[in-house]
Amino acid sequence: MILLEQVTKRYPSLRGPIQVLKGIDMNVSMGEKIGIIGRNGAGKSTLIRLIGGGEKPTTGTITRTMSISWPIAFSGGFQSSLTGRDNLRFICRIYGQDPMEKLPFVQDFSELGDFLDQPIKIYSSGMKARLAFAISMAIDFDCLLIDEVMAVGDAKFNAKSKEELFEKRAHKAMIIVSHNMRYIKSNCNRVYLMDDGRLQHFEDVAEGIAAHQAMMAS
Repeated sequence: MILLEQVTKRYPSLRGPIQVLKGIDMNVSMGEKIGIIGRNGAGKSTLIRLIGGGEKPTTGTITRTMSISWPIAFSGGFQSSLTGRDNLRFICRIYGQDPMEKLPFVQDFSELGDFLDQPIKIYSSGMKARLAFAISMAIDFDCLLIDEVMAVGDAKFNAKSKEELFEKRAHKAMIIVSHNMRYIKSNCNRVYLMDDGRLQHFEDVAEGIAAHQAMMAS
């Protein structure tokens, strides 16, 4: 389970503290598919960083009893001077995984060929995203974080990625942040609507989407 209790997040600024999250309560159980929706700047990506452990809350508690991925296909943590293969080794060591065991999957799925042994700094953005997605799938997490609809590579690779994620890992818990309501409706069991740093929970996905649409129209 992932449990957030009265979580707040404030950042310093020249004009004083800015409060981004305000008393967030949230829970995610094994296998659940949770959508987080809301306006730009409402605090959704900040919430994802806190859930994943990239940042700590200012106040409140986050309890995790299952392993949580970094945002799927996020390549910002790569060491650009290292090769794709070396980045895989580095990430595997962090998560206590055997890189040689994961290498065949990453080679096959990323479709990078000889570029896997080239420095990340010469990769295109699409190549980085493909490597990041492949490594994300190679590490076995209980809960997957998906920040916005994925667009990884060309249409064929994108379709393969969605099959790998939503079909082969359908038993995994997922927290999905997206502005695409069709995507949310297709993949989520329930949703949280974020507005001005606060969450409103909807057991009925369609009801949550309707509330989101009404908010966006106001």
